[in-house]
Amino acid sequence: MPYKETETVKLYYTIGEVSKMFDVNASLIRFWEREFEVLQPKKNKKGNRLFTAEDVANLRIIFHLVKERGFTLQGAKAKLKDNKTDVTDNTGLYDSLTKIRGFLVELKDQL
Repeated sequence: MPYKETETVKLYYTIGEVSKMFDVNASLIRFWEREFEVLQPKKNKKGNRLFTAEDVANLRIIFHLVKERGFTLQGAKAKLKDNKTDVTDNTGLYDSLTKIRGFLVELKDQL
C-alpha cells in the first residue's frame, strides 16, 4: 500500500502566524483578545500567545463582522452573543462566495 501524505494541521498558531492569516497587525489581535470573551488563547511560560483552531475560527468570525461587514465592536459583541451559529453560517457562506467569485474572475481572464 503506497504512502499517502496527509496535510499537517497545527495544534497551535503563534500571534504572528494568525496576524498574517488575516493580514492585520498583531496589536489588533491582542486588542480583540481583550475585547471579545470568546478569544482565550493559551499562553506559554514566556507569555507568548498560542491560538488553537477554535480561536482562529472565532477570529475569522470577528474579522468578518468588524472588517468586512462594518460592525462596531459593540455591535459585533451583541451579534456574537445573540446568535453565534447564524454568524458562523454567514461567514462560511461569504468565504465560499468569495472563492467562487475569484474562480469566475480567473476563468473570465483566461477567455
